[in-house]
Order: sequence, then structure tokens, then C-alpha cells
Amino acid sequence: MKNIKAIIFDAYGTLFDVNSAAEKCKDKIGNKWEGFANYWRTTQLEYTWLRSLMKRHKDFWQITEDSLDKSMKVYAIDSSMKNELLDLYKILSPFKEVPQVIKSLKEKDLKLAILSNGTPSLLNQLVKSNNLENIFDDLFSIEQVGVYKPDSKVYDMPIKKYQIQKNEVAFLSANTWDVSGGGNYGFNSIWVNRNNSIFDNLDYKPTLEIKNLNDLLPNIESN
Repeated sequence: MKNIKAIIFDAYGTLFDVNSAAEKCKDKIGNKWEGFANYWRTTQLEYTWLRSLMKRHKDFWQITEDSLDKSMKVYAIDSSMKNELLDLYKILSPFKEVPQVIKSLKEKDLKLAILSNGTPSLLNQLVKSNNLENIFDDLFSIEQVGVYKPDSKVYDMPIKKYQIQKNEVAFLSANTWDVSGGGNYGFNSIWVNRNNSIFDNLDYKPTLEIKNLNDLLPNIESN
């Protein structure tokens, strides 16, 4: 890709493994931990979309807790584990290639940022706990606009901050709905397809499909 001035990353599921909180508790949860983790994530996302449509905003941390409450009931997980799971969610692990790739991209003449549903404090803690401080130029949170992805107001934020064109952004997400949201907005949207999934039919085909961030580096030309 040429003429790229900013690389914008989704956080949850793209840079950081949303299942890692439950995985760290798999000895207590048992073999249902993965199904539980996936259900928690799906419910969390559904709540962001529904609240945006209802105009009943809650921040991402409150939604994470609400969706965890439901998921623990569905999977009959002891309520005493709630605080442990929430604490682990604040320090999700990055996917293994992420730190090195991000540091390599930092050497290019590009803006690097996160654009996420997460609250500013959550994003700051995630970055700090994984020793990724001083890598990103900005951590954009939807709290700045009060509505969740894929609302166009979210994708507007880096455009307004950097005073660049939409097609000068490479936007990466593992979430197909987010790839489509950013792509329909005008970004060069890249799908990080870690799980060999099928892309959604949402009027957009990714500019690029990669298995992990290692595949990004050969496709980004320095300015």
C-alpha cells in the first residue's frame, strides 16, 4: 500500500487476546472456558451495538461487567470469580507477534494509533501492562464521541486529529464488522483473520487479508 500516513489498530481481538482473561482461569472454569470466553465477547459486542441504537450509552467497562454477569449465569460459573476475571481483562495479553511488529512500524514515518471501544483508562492500562508505552501517537477511545463502532463518528477521530484523507489510513481489525465499518467509511481496511474465518456480507471487501501482523510489514511502504 502506498501513500499511507497513519496505521490505526483496533485493540480488542486485534492487538490483544480477548480470551486471555478466561484462559488464565481455565483450571478453575474447566473445559468450558473457551465457550464461555466467546459468549462473553459476543454479548459484550451486542450490548455496544444495542446501546448505540437505543441511545443508552454506558462505557465499555460497564458493558464488559454487564456482559460478564450474563455469561457467568449462562455458563454456571461461580460468582466469586467475577472480580478476578474483570481484573484479568484489564491486562489482556497481546498476540505474540504484536510487540515486535508494532516496534518495527514505529521506525517508519507514520502515525500509529489505537481506535477502540475501550475507555481511555482501560486502553492506557492495556498498553502500559504490556510495555507498549511510547509506541502509539494516540489512543482514541469512543468515549470522545459517546457512541460505539461502527458509527462513522468513531472513524472520524483520527482523520480530524491528523488532518489527513481517509484513503491515507490503513485500518486493521480482526472483527469483520469493524473492518467493514472502517472500509465503508473510506479507510483502507485490513482484516486480521487469525482464525481462518469467513468474512461478513456488509458491502465491503477488505483491502488486504492477513493471518497476523507479521504479514502487514511487507505491505506498508515508508513515506
